[in-house]
Amino acid sequence: MVEIPTFGRLFHQRQEFKRWIPALISSHRTLFTVLWIIGFGSLFIWQRNLVNGLWIFKPALERPMPSLRPFAFNLTDFGGKGDGKTENTNAFEMAIAEIAKFRTKGGGQLNVPPGYWLTAPFNLTSHMTLFLAEGAVILGIENEEYWPLMPPLPSYGAGREHAGPRYGSLIHGQHLKDVEITGHNGTINGQGQSWWKKYKQKLLNYTRGPLVQIMWSSDIRISNITLRDSPFWTIHPYDCKNVAIANVTILAPVFGAPNTDGIDPDSCENVVIEDCYISVGDDGIAIKSGWDQYGIAYGRPSTNILIRNLVVRSTVSAGVSIGSEMSGGVSNVTVENVLVWSSRRAMRIKTSAGRGGYVQNITYRNITFNNVRVGFVVKTDYNEHPDEGYDPKAFPIIKDINFIGIHGQGVRVPVRLHGSPEIPLRNLTFRDFSVGITYKKKHIFQCSFVQGRVIGSIFPAPCENLDRYDEQEQLVRRSSSQNITDIDYDF
Repeated sequence: MVEIPTFGRLFHQRQEFKRWIPALISSHRTLFTVLWIIGFGSLFIWQRNLVNGLWIFKPALERPMPSLRPFAFNLTDFGGKGDGKTENTNAFEMAIAEIAKFRTKGGGQLNVPPGYWLTAPFNLTSHMTLFLAEGAVILGIENEEYWPLMPPLPSYGAGREHAGPRYGSLIHGQHLKDVEITGHNGTINGQGQSWWKKYKQKLLNYTRGPLVQIMWSSDIRISNITLRDSPFWTIHPYDCKNVAIANVTILAPVFGAPNTDGIDPDSCENVVIEDCYISVGDDGIAIKSGWDQYGIAYGRPSTNILIRNLVVRSTVSAGVSIGSEMSGGVSNVTVENVLVWSSRRAMRIKTSAGRGGYVQNITYRNITFNNVRVGFVVKTDYNEHPDEGYDPKAFPIIKDINFIGIHGQGVRVPVRLHGSPEIPLRNLTFRDFSVGITYKKKHIFQCSFVQGRVIGSIFPAPCENLDRYDEQEQLVRRSSSQNITDIDYDF
């Protein structure tokens, strides 16, 4: 027999429910805790579902290839084989030719799956994404006969190492728009060991080629990949606009890998380089703009460049350099939040008579040195020239440089500013500068033909060429001479 609740019993249950609600609400701490656990758990499950698919039903065995363009292709669709032995140049070329058909429809993506994909140099196309999966390695073929010869860069007039033509890059592009090279930290490996050996043995008749070179292009993005063992410079954007390089690892042996610069923006405008790790056999980053009379005539400056959040090592050269090829001018550069460790130099500007051009409006901010020989270097006698046709009276202008928030330890000479009567250094500012030193000679803050100022107290004591201001930027003492020379030539 089923008991049917009477009206009186229903009324009594309703009254009990009303008395229970305030008691629950009054226990707000318990309620808040329960709701927080439910909310956090829901968010966690939602995020895991986004990353790994239906995570609550099955584990994700591997990350899927994202389709970043309306059309996507796999290299294997064109006969590619990732066995490390088969040459895949034809597969890359056919795939990129297919993607070129979709330029007006949003472009296409070429997915490179896990494997070792041996190839000779190939050219990219506009509105294209080259995507390297985790475990994907593009290998540059070592035989230089497979690398095409190209004319010298117009702002250089000659190959950087030999007169005449130069080798092209492994991954190349000209007159492109909207190109992305990215991935799940796949690798582009130039297999530069044979190139370095032949270069040192003087067996190469032409300048070595970069690993990645994009020329006369715009809207270029390189991210989330590893580049290693380039034959020459690693990433070389040339006369490009709107370049973004982020979350990239660049590696080469710190000794025995000549001229393996990490990133060399050359006559480029609007560049951001951020969140990268670079350890190479030359400059980590080198900003350039042409070489002597050829760079002056070409007249394309590097300007509006932001470099931030890097860890850099350069045992042979410098973490971040400007020059020495800067004849078209370099301006409006900010280098901030950079750690340079176990390096020969941290930051360097290098130029000479004959370069012409200018280096101006440069700011170094929040820079940390850890075990470097020289912190900041300005060198004005870097006398390498493409030929004898340069004008020895084409003196570069170096001015308006700020050093703010500079710290570190284990530094031998924190500052070495080597101006000259023909190339003086003008309007340099030092503020919040404190570097632990290991060099015990008198002149460890070295200056020659320098004009500028120090705001507040800095360590080590600055050279006598600089005016002194207090923290409120009120003049304390004017320098007695801006042309004092205390460069330690025995260093």
